[in-house]
Amino acid sequence: MQKIFPLVRPTVAAYAGPFVCYLVFLAIRTQFDAGQGAAFRWIYGVQVTLVALVMIACRGYYAELRAAWPKWQVWALSALCGVIVFVLWINLTLPWMKMGEAAGYSPLRADGSIDLLLASTRLIGAALIVPPMEELFWRSFVMRWMVDRDFLRVDPRAVTGFALVGVSLVFGLEHDLWFAGLVAGLAYGWLYMRTASLWAPIFAHAVTNGLLGVWVLMYAHWEFW
Repeated sequence: MQKIFPLVRPTVAAYAGPFVCYLVFLAIRTQFDAGQGAAFRWIYGVQVTLVALVMIACRGYYAELRAAWPKWQVWALSALCGVIVFVLWINLTLPWMKMGEAAGYSPLRADGSIDLLLASTRLIGAALIVPPMEELFWRSFVMRWMVDRDFLRVDPRAVTGFALVGVSLVFGLEHDLWFAGLVAGLAYGWLYMRTASLWAPIFAHAVTNGLLGVWVLMYAHWEFW
């Protein structure tokens, strides 16, 4: 990690690296989409694969993910949180709650049928790769870093309300549906502070994205992807 990011502490690089990788490929994908249309939808698969590989390479730094698994009550609370965020996400769509009209990601072929490889790649990436990547960065790193630059020693229960709201706002602005993103950020952040387990927001995030993906495929609301 030090060879790749010589001016960044290894722990910071490990937590921020997967997210930075995701953003770089998001910019590339957006550029291709703008110029070439649906022909370059396969880039998403490359994007999430590389993010997963970076997380695997950095796994030794993620002490929280090696801690004892939460009790079943935490999993249940996380699942409930994920379901609630999903329901809110597909309903918080008033004009002032979003930034423009999202083109979304359509896995449709020219004949109108669904390309199962594209659809499954998108669903797996959104439900299994994006949640740990974003929760490691936004909740475990940035939210605790706002309390103490030596973020690893910060107990999640000691995170301030200012850090929770600030990170949730920026997290919201990362999405086209910024208000839904803000609500999701507050929910996942609260869950992290409440349970002191990073697995809680990761699981809630995965439930939200998984349900959203199934809903998108069922009702062809590609703009939510």
